[in-house]
Amino acid sequence: MQYNFDEIVTRRGTNSIKWDNDNARDCLPLWVADMDFRVAEPIRKALAAHVQHGIFGYAHIPDAYYEAVINWFARRHNWHINREHILCTNGIVPALSAILQAMTDPQGTMALPTPAYNCFFESPASAGRKLALAPMKAVDNHYEIDWDVLENQLRGAQMTILCNPHNPTGRVWTRAELMRFNELCNRYNVFVMADEIHNGLAFPGHDYTPYATVATGTNWCACTSCTKSFNIAGLPIANIIIPDSRIREKIARAVFTNRIGDITALSLEALIAAYDHSEDWLDQARMYIYNNYLFMADFFANHLPLLHLMKMEGTYLAWVDVRNTGMTATGFCTRLAAEQHVLFNAGKMYGDDNYVRINMACPRATLAEALNRLRLFLQ
Repeated sequence: MQYNFDEIVTRRGTNSIKWDNDNARDCLPLWVADMDFRVAEPIRKALAAHVQHGIFGYAHIPDAYYEAVINWFARRHNWHINREHILCTNGIVPALSAILQAMTDPQGTMALPTPAYNCFFESPASAGRKLALAPMKAVDNHYEIDWDVLENQLRGAQMTILCNPHNPTGRVWTRAELMRFNELCNRYNVFVMADEIHNGLAFPGHDYTPYATVATGTNWCACTSCTKSFNIAGLPIANIIIPDSRIREKIARAVFTNRIGDITALSLEALIAAYDHSEDWLDQARMYIYNNYLFMADFFANHLPLLHLMKMEGTYLAWVDVRNTGMTATGFCTRLAAEQHVLFNAGKMYGDDNYVRINMACPRATLAEALNRLRLFLQ
C-alpha cells in the first residue's frame, strides 16, 4: 500500500520522550532517534488484534519469530542465519551490557571508534570496563576509520564495537572496510560486537553488508533489531546472532543473569508483522528520509554557509559541523533551543562537541520549519 509520510501526527500528550520531555514542551524536537511517522498498517493490525484479545500475560518466543528474522535477512541481505545461533533480548543496549560481562574481564578494555552512540561510552563505564578510544577521521566529507589508531587501541583490548550503518556519522561501511576491520580484530584476538540496528536504512547506492558475511572465525556476534527501521522503539526487541556455541553459552548466561530475555507479546507481534508484512512501508520510508536528506543538503548549500553537513549514506541522523559559528555544539544547541525553540543533539555525548546530530525522520514540513528557524538563528 502507499503510505503518507507527509502526515503531521500529533505526538504531544503521549508520554513521548521526544515531544513531552520537560525540555521539549515548547520546542520543535529533532533529536531523540525515533520517527514521526505512523507505523506500517500490518503492525498496527497485529497489535490491535492482540489488544482486542484483552489478556497480556507472559510470552514465549514462537517459531514465527525465528522464521521472520531468518527470512528477512536472507531475502533482503543474503545473510543466512542458523536458528540455533539466535538469542532474543529486549534491546541492543541491554544486550551490550550482557556481552560486556560475558566477553571481557572486570577492569578489561573495550576499543571504540569515535564518534559513537552515547551508550557505547556509558555501558562500559557502568560495567567498570576501560575504554580505548580510536577517533575516526573526516576525509572527503565523510568519515573513515583511522586504521593505525584503531590497530594501536586493539592491541590491549578484549572487545570492540562496530556500528553499521554508523550512528552518528551516517556511514555505511563497505565490504572492503569490514574485511579490514575483521582482519585486525582477528590479529589481536578482539571480540567484535556488530551493532546493526540501522541495517534497513541504507541510502540508494550504499548497500548494507552484514558483518557476518565477511567475518572469518567465530570471535564475534551481531546485534540486530527491527525497532529503528520500522519505528517501534517503544516495543523493545533485539536479536543477538552468535555462531560459536561456547561464546553463545557465555552470553546466554549473562542474558539470563540480567533478565533481559523476557520479551512482551506485543514486541513479538510487532517484529513478526514488520519483517513478514511491512517491507513496502520500509522501502517508502527509506526513500522519504533520503529525499529529506537531499532537501536538507540543498538548504544548507543555499542558506547555511556556516554549517557543514557531512555526507550521509544511511540512517536518519544527520551529522553537522558547527565550528564555523565559533560555538561548541553544546553552546549551539543551548542557544538554538532558547532562541528558536528547536532541539538538536549536541555531539559531546557522542565524543565530539564540534558537531550536532539532527533527526530527519519527520514530515517534510516539520523539517522545513526547523531549518527555517535554524536560518533565523544564524542570522
